[in-house]
Amino acid sequence: MDEKHVWDKTNQWEEELELLKTIIAKTPLVETTKWGGTIYTYNNKNIIGIGGFKSYFGVWFMNGVFLKDEAKVLVNAQEGVTKALRQWRFNAKAEVDEKLLLHYIKEAMKNEELGLTHKPTKKETVISPFFQNELDSNPELAKAFEGFTPYKQREFLEYIDTAKQEKTKISRMEKIRPMILGNIGLNDKYK
Repeated sequence: MDEKHVWDKTNQWEEELELLKTIIAKTPLVETTKWGGTIYTYNNKNIIGIGGFKSYFGVWFMNGVFLKDEAKVLVNAQEGVTKALRQWRFNAKAEVDEKLLLHYIKEAMKNEELGLTHKPTKKETVISPFFQNELDSNPELAKAFEGFTPYKQREFLEYIDTAKQEKTKISRMEKIRPMILGNIGLNDKYK
């Protein structure tokens, strides 16, 4: 596989991505490949990535939420979903402002030195009254359930809570009770 084109989905941005690489080469960032794309690190921390897509090519800053963005060039690719990553999109080579890009990269490196990183928030495990009633009436089940990781606990809870009818919740509970007691995660057989 030609790694140069992995994140250039349409193979139409070769020159533009080479331009970005030439500019980034003027910094102390180290080029590496992660998640099938070109990522640049500083002190072994991911700082930026580059890639080409159907209608644009660009640079994304892993902790771009901390950049001042005085030029107002950064966008959040998925508002409400993406927390820290910000993209700088280009539609043509002429749009790439080398001096400004280097300024943003230096600021991102400085932010890394300062330890500015976004920490993902932990999902809280919410136990429905139906499930809590099952745990309260069966201490052995409750003890076994507590032995699972929060992720696996949420899988069980979601499995029960997505049932619309009470009879479905009951039949699902019958199915997972022996799994919980046997320390078998809901989706373990698929892993």
